Amino acid sequence: MHTAAKIAKVGDRILSFVALLLVLSMLLFGGYSLWDMWSTAHGAFISNDLLKYKPKEDDPDNLSLYDLKAINDDVRGWLTIDNSHIDYPVVQGSDDMEYVNKDIYGRFSLSGAIFLGYRNAPDFSDGYNLLYGHHVDGGAMFADVIEFQKADFFEKHRTGRLMTFGGNFRVDVFAVAALDAYDAYVYRDPSDYDDPADMQSLIDYLRTNSMQYRDIGVTGSDKVMALSTCTSSATYGRAVLFCKLTPES
Repeated sequence: MHTAAKIAKVGDRILSFVALLLVLSMLLFGGYSLWDMWSTAHGAFISNDLLKYKPKEDDPDNLSLYDLKAINDDVRGWLTIDNSHIDYPVVQGSDDMEYVNKDIYGRFSLSGAIFLGYRNAPDFSDGYNLLYGHHVDGGAMFADVIEFQKADFFEKHRTGRLMTFGGNFRVDVFAVAALDAYDAYVYRDPSDYDDPADMQSLIDYLRTNSMQYRDIGVTGSDKVMALSTCTSSATYGRAVLFCKLTPES
């Protein structure tokens, strides 16, 4: 009887120890998850360290895209959508996976970088240019693409600017669509839109399949840029913002 009591006491201690380990593990995992979420969102917003490379025409002594390109030769330009969180340098990898989890400096980052599709010309000379970026909670990276699905946000945010090494472009937002990652019109080789008639087919498709559409006179002869990000509503769900690019003199 005495032996059985001792065994039971030892068993209770073991169970208590195991329970304590489980509680500590849960606390550690919860703490790590919170830190991981914070670091992902915090690292996704543009930092002052990176913002100093944004071209400023009124400050000739400011660091430039050329200084940033000296750090990373994959830099292709800088994209700004006015009055939104979309204000980042644009890179281009050897494929469309390279910058999914790598930042502008080439370091591992869950928020990745804003990148131009690898099949696009690096100087944005294609008629159709496709950019990718993560949807990070809090509005970072391309999260604001989701916001454009709201009529009020779409109405208030119309313009932006794309600055490249070969010249700058005025950006005019004209459509936002909820699609999937296999959409035959959006996710295709840019060369498929070299013919203005083919580009017109994309514009006609967007006119009837977009959540929001603004008629700004876009035609098949214009240059179009698409900003793609994932959505949480479906595994392969994508939100895509479409803009007209007009070269600035």
